[in-house]
Parts: sequence; C-alpha cells; structure tokens
Amino acid sequence: MRLTTSIKSSVLGCLVVAAAWLSFTNQDTPSELEISHFQLTPAVADTSTFEDGQIQLCQGYDTNNPGQVARPSIVAGVNNGQFGFVAPATTHTMPTRSLQGVDQFTLGRQGAEAKWQDSTCVPWESMAYGEYIGPYRRPAMGEYRLRVNDELELVYLRTRQKSLRPYQLFVGDTIRISSAIDPSLNAESLVIRSDGMVSLSLIGQVMVAGKTVEQLQKELDQRYEAWVINPEMLVQLIKGETPLEDIINSVDARAGQGGTGRAATVSPDGTIQLPGLGSIPAIGLTLEEMGREINARYQGRQGGIEVTPILTQRAPSYIYVAGEVPTSGRFEMVGPTTVMQAIALAGGFKPGGNVREVVVFRRDQDWRLTATKLDLNGALLGKRPHPSDEIWLRDSDIVLIPKKPIQRVSEFVELYLTNTVYSIYPQQAVFDIDNNTGF
Repeated sequence: MRLTTSIKSSVLGCLVVAAAWLSFTNQDTPSELEISHFQLTPAVADTSTFEDGQIQLCQGYDTNNPGQVARPSIVAGVNNGQFGFVAPATTHTMPTRSLQGVDQFTLGRQGAEAKWQDSTCVPWESMAYGEYIGPYRRPAMGEYRLRVNDELELVYLRTRQKSLRPYQLFVGDTIRISSAIDPSLNAESLVIRSDGMVSLSLIGQVMVAGKTVEQLQKELDQRYEAWVINPEMLVQLIKGETPLEDIINSVDARAGQGGTGRAATVSPDGTIQLPGLGSIPAIGLTLEEMGREINARYQGRQGGIEVTPILTQRAPSYIYVAGEVPTSGRFEMVGPTTVMQAIALAGGFKPGGNVREVVVFRRDQDWRLTATKLDLNGALLGKRPHPSDEIWLRDSDIVLIPKKPIQRVSEFVELYLTNTVYSIYPQQAVFDIDNNTGF
C-alpha cells in the first residue's frame, strides 16, 4: 500500500485524536437530565452536591434567612471605619440570593489557591439595588504622590490675619508725610523707589524701605528739628503690601476663568514654577505636603497668603503589551489594570501564545529593571476562578506573551525549510509502506 504525505492525512489524524479525547471526557460528564435533577426552583434554596463532591449548586433564594447577608463585610458602608460612609448592614425586604462561586473568602485545599471544586455559596445581591454600577470599592490608592506631567491648579487666598510683627515698608509702597506745625513739609503720595528711598524737601533723600512707620516718624522728627522747632511729623501708609499685591495680580484670573489661581505642570526635573518663589520641588509629594511647602516659603517672604494645590489632571499612565497578541503596542491606563485586562486591551492572545509563561517587566524607583513570570493559562481558559498570578500593573510595565515551543518549531520549519530549502529544491516524496521504501 502506498501513501502520499499531505496535510490532509495529518488533519485527519488530529480529528481522530480529538474525537477519542471527547469520548473519554464525556464519560464522567453528567447528562442534561441528571443536571436538571439538581436544579433548584427560585422559591427554594438548597445546597446540592454531585457524587464526586466537586460541583456545588447554590442557585435560588434563601427563604429561611430573609434579609441576612452571608458576609456582611462586603456590604456597602461596612469597612471598619477606614474610608467613606460607615453604617451597619441593614436587612432587606427581599430574601438574599446565593450562587455557586469563588471569592476571596473561599479557602483552597491545604492552603493552596482556590479551584472550581472549592466553590461555595457566595452572595449575589449583597449590594441590593444598583448592581449595574458595581459594588463599593476602596480607593485605588491610599495617598497620591505627584508625578512628572501632573497638572495642578493652585488657588491663592488672602489670609486676612493679624500680623504679630509691625509692618515694614516695601519698595513700591505709597506713603503720605505731613507736619502738624509746617504744612510746607507735607508730601502727598510718595512711592518708595527701587532703591528704597524717597525725596523730601529740606532734608533730601531718606531711606524708607525696611523701616516701620514709627521708626520713620522718629527719624523725620530728628532730621527736621534742624529746620523746624518740634515738627511733629506724621507718616501714613496709603498703599502697602506691594509684594503680596504683585503675587495676587500675577495669578488674578477674575477677568477670565474667575478667581485667583495659577495652573502648573510638574516638569521633567520634578519641580513647578510659582511667582515669587521660582522652582519648587513637587515630585513624590502629596497634595497636603505640597501645600505646606509652598505656604512655608511664601510665609518666609511676606506672608498674608495661603495656597491650596488641586490636582486637575493626572499624568497619563501607559502599559505596553507585546508578543503573541493581535494588537501589540502602548495602551493608556485609565484605571487600575491587571495583566488579563492588558491582554484584553491587546485583543487577546494568539493560538501560538505561551500564556503559561507571561513575562512582566517593571522599573522601580531607581529605574532598575525587575521581571516576573506568570502562569495565566488556566485563568484565560476559565479553569482557575481565583488566579493568584492576576497581578495589578503599574505605569510603564511591559507585558510580554512569548511563543510556544511548538510555534517556534513551526516558524523554524516555515522559514528555513518551506521558504528556503523546499522553495529551491521542490520535491514530492511518495512512500511505499509495504516495502518501507520511498521514491
């Protein structure tokens, strides 16, 4: 008997093996009639188990225990007072409903990861109404620290608080000088020059900046006594707080967007630039720490102002998926993202993808590279309900799905034999199985 090698024979062999495997696995699968024997009516709740002890059914309503939640810790509001609204679990008019499943409370065998055979009754209506918006969840992160390209809105507010020290005159302040004895010594609306001085009749140039009103009055009395007996000079501040006014004017947006504020973006060197202060370190600080840093620096200059930083736009976070996926590339993380979610963003995985050895590359704070290998085969095939390898990703992580060994062999044959050797020397081998010869 002769047989010509072709793809048809190998496909036929694969079909025969698949049919044999299906017939073998179907031997232990309960029939539809047997399964219907264990189904429960919606009005009755019970727990049924197959003879092999691996599948447990919990469908139905628990009419014997209306309104009681099996695990009150997952009810909205009950979170040990750590965050958000806190209230005791309330009973509902409708009885609770349970389904067979696996969650974080399901214990695996001998401390191992929980499998489908470890399924228990899990609450389905623990959140009562509003299941479509999802259950209550804690914040994705306890505190947020600023990163490069974060966008801030800094709101400026006058404190209007009484100062504990006397006011000192600044460059740009406007003062009035008068005499109760000789009106010819009066000077209206004197603006302190950039050198800190003003010009007065008879006595000429007088240093004013940095002095208090009382100090300036005593000095003028002493200098004018050479010209006038008991001059009784009076100094009045017409317009002060010049440095503070300059800062407020630089951030005044009342004619546009409204309010007094300034937008700032964390630069690549980790700083932001503010009027009157220059560069301020921001990267790695929380918003509260950022506010304390800014206010302390303004207080050291002139005070009278309080700044509140507000995070308006987070810097975009990206993950990269490469390897045996339909669409590899960069994807933006708009929320907490796991490895399987990243694979879903890339369109799933190709048949030749080795999801038993998914590699995740990560950079730490010092930009040092770390990597881990995950086995997501059972999870992606629906065989692992609570996979411990389903980790959360962070910014700039790289998810790589390598090729299966058989895929690498197939590509090797395709590249070096089919496209190279066989294309140069095309041949068709015909074998004589009876005589074990080929020609």
